[in-house]
This record gives sequence, structure tokens and C-alpha cells, in this order.
Amino acid sequence: MEALLSVAFDNLSSFDGLKIKKGLKLVEGLLAQICLSQPTTSTTTQSPTKRPQPQSSETQPNSPKPKELPDLAHDPAFREFFKLQEGFEWNVAHRLLTTLDRLVAKGGDGQNDLLILSALDLTQGVLLLHPPSKALFSREIYMNLLLDLIEPVNCPAIQCATLLTLVVALIDTPTNTRTFEALDGLLAVTSLFRDRDTSREVKVKLIEFLYFYLMPETPSIPRAGAGDGLKRSPSKLARVFGGGREKKEEGGNGTLGTEEKQRLLSQLLPEDHVEELVADLRTSAPFGVALV
Repeated sequence: MEALLSVAFDNLSSFDGLKIKKGLKLVEGLLAQICLSQPTTSTTTQSPTKRPQPQSSETQPNSPKPKELPDLAHDPAFREFFKLQEGFEWNVAHRLLTTLDRLVAKGGDGQNDLLILSALDLTQGVLLLHPPSKALFSREIYMNLLLDLIEPVNCPAIQCATLLTLVVALIDTPTNTRTFEALDGLLAVTSLFRDRDTSREVKVKLIEFLYFYLMPETPSIPRAGAGDGLKRSPSKLARVFGGGREKKEEGGNGTLGTEEKQRLLSQLLPEDHVEELVADLRTSAPFGVALV
């Protein structure tokens, strides 16, 4: 796995678009290998005189299927990947963000936008597979990168992908949320929402983000070790892998509840609009859990 990551990182470090694309494909292939089970071989023999009928990818018996979450804890490829991600030398999220920063600085064109979208999608996947990598977004440089990508100068597809990446980076990580707030992330999001030129697709994603933001926070799992530099998140994946127990203490953990967030958001949006969002959270439970 180190050899594959080394080749991928070499390509991601290039300024050539084709090499960056190759590096992204290598990372995508590695994540697919970890997340998908091996194709099953069909034992059905075909008659030599009868041509087999084509099947969709959803019905093909030999198509790879996503692995169940509990199975990952015992999967050798996942365990090796998780172990490698604990240090910055092989940390995929760090390399993707560095590449993303160069792509943003390069300027916008169709091919560059596609590379940015691919890097954002892979960043989401890596953060879900290795929650401690979310700690990167407690640093202003990386949080600012996401805020730059939701600016109106970017295409709607990039704005939507960035908002989803932002959710993944903030979920179960209050430290990152405080960084987001300190960098006027709420102002950036609400300004984009109020902009008449913002596309309907992006506005829907912005509303979804605000629903997510207003949810009460859960304290992060403490660091696994004093020197790893990465904080663990109390996600299902971390618990499956044995990432530690979630703290149940109230207060003193840097977390905010819905009421505090409602007050912050009401400074940037009409108060009645924010009240409607909170009322929806209390009744419709868009994330499967209703507020009490």
C-alpha cells in the first residue's frame, strides 16, 4: 500500500493536470478496494449456443458490493490504511488538500474544475474512513480553502461539493466548527444564500447545511496519543475500529447547543427565518433525530 500511495502522491504533487488526474484515480482505486468487496464469480455455466443476456451493474452477480461497516474492523486492507493515516507521511487527506490548494490557485477552466470536484469527493471519502484526519480543518489554512471554494466565482457543482465536504469536516468535531465560525464561515454561507445570483441547487444545499449547523454538538473523542497530532471523532467508524469512548460530560468541551447557534445565525439572517429552521428540526427530524 505504501508503494501505491507513493506513486499517487508523486502524481498529486505535479503541476500537470494529467498527472494530477492519474494521482486522483490511484487514490480512488485504493478507497474502492477498501470499501468494496471482491467480485463474486458466477458458478452458472452458459450454454455454448446461447448468448448471455446483458445485465445492469445492479443485478450482475459479479459486481462488487459495499462492505458492511462492522466488517471493516477485521479487514486487513482497512486496518493497514487506517494505521498509515495516523502519520502525516502517508496521510491522504493532507495530500488531497495540498493538491486542492494548488488547483484553486491555478484558476478556473473546465478540466481544472473536474479535478477540483474529484479531489473534494475523495476528501469526503477519506475523512469518513479516517475520522482523525478531520483535525486538519481545525487549521485556518484548510478551513479557508473550503470557504474560498463556496465563493460565487466557483461553479455551482463545486459549491455543492464543497458544502458537503464542509459537513463531513464539521460533523462530530466541535473544534472545527469553532474554526469555521472564527473565520466568518457563517457570514460566507448566509451571504451566498442571500445572493440573488446563487443557483437554486446551491441554495438547497445551503439550507441543508444550515439544518446541520443548528444541530446540537457532540464532544469529540480525545486524542489517541499525545504525539499523533490528530483528534479522534466519535463516528460509528471510529467506534467500530476501537477509537475510544465518547465523553458524556456536559459543558467545558467547547460545544454549542441549538439555542446558542440560533442566536449566532439570527445575527446574519432574519430571526423569523432562523426560527422556522429550528421549528423544522424539532418536528420533521431531517437527520433522523428530532430536537427535544
